Amino acid sequence: PGGEEGSGGRAGGRAGGRAGRQRRWQRGAQGGRREVLTQLALREPGSEAAGGGGTSLRGFGMRGSRRLRGAGPFRWRGLRLGPCELALAAAMNHATVPVTRRPRIALLATGDELVKPGDALGPDQIVTSNTYAVGAYAEAAGAEVIDLGITGDTFAAIEAGIRAARAAEADVLVTLGGASVGDHDLVQTALANEGMELGFWKIAMRPGKPLMHGRIGDMRILGLPGNPVSAIVCGVLFLIPLIRALAGDPLAGADQTESAVLGGDLPPNDSRQDYLRATLVGTEGLPVATPFGRQDSSMLRVLARSHCLVVRPPHAPAAKAGDPCRIIRLATP
Repeated sequence: PGGEEGSGGRAGGRAGGRAGRQRRWQRGAQGGRREVLTQLALREPGSEAAGGGGTSLRGFGMRGSRRLRGAGPFRWRGLRLGPCELALAAAMNHATVPVTRRPRIALLATGDELVKPGDALGPDQIVTSNTYAVGAYAEAAGAEVIDLGITGDTFAAIEAGIRAARAAEADVLVTLGGASVGDHDLVQTALANEGMELGFWKIAMRPGKPLMHGRIGDMRILGLPGNPVSAIVCGVLFLIPLIRALAGDPLAGADQTESAVLGGDLPPNDSRQDYLRATLVGTEGLPVATPFGRQDSSMLRVLARSHCLVVRPPHAPAAKAGDPCRIIRLATP
């Protein structure tokens, strides 16, 4: 449930527990209006939920006015419904529960050099891969993914893709590639032509420096780099928390890192924050994270063998094996 638990308000109270469906608009977690379909749970007249407060659910074996409330030990607002949560709702005799729709994430790959898997490769062409990795992460985070395919390196083609995302009522348009400053990197100008208000472009991190963020009306824009590792790392760091925020998760912006120890020596870091691909081995104490020796942002095989990212702050001093570190796990959310 990510929408307002009190939706339906007086109508829910007058219905004396009847279930209903409403179509309405609300402000998203990052601002902007978005349509939410809310299925009301059965509620008692005069309950806090019927009056617009937190969800009030009567539990099995509970007496009198005792309830499971959003402010209690079990958090309902923003809760992602998995098998155990669905079982609990069913055991509490709730045929329906209030939910918010999945955020719509449109993916637009750019580049004349890209072809789909299985297609014949021409001179200077490569098989696209970013769409599949970023799309899989987005779906696992709870999004509805809209694949807009591959667009060529022309303003007309890219702008047509942007308009297709708006027509699909996407909450977020993710562009893949074309966010740098080369002769064929046309995405930012095409977005500006379509009315984008730029939030930021380029960030002091590695991999993923060309990351871009902005808005076209209510649609958020996230421009990911074209290098596969850069695109995937930026998706983990920025797209997944955004999806969770749009779905109503109050912990979407929480720190993703956890403690570990290094399994190898590392040199001093420069002015950018590093996200080193690493293996992770469990021990009796903290897990041991060992970064790979080669960290090129085009090396998908290294990323596929990695379990986590070792986070190194800007200007971090040299570190030895056994020193503490912070990691972000790469398992799907």
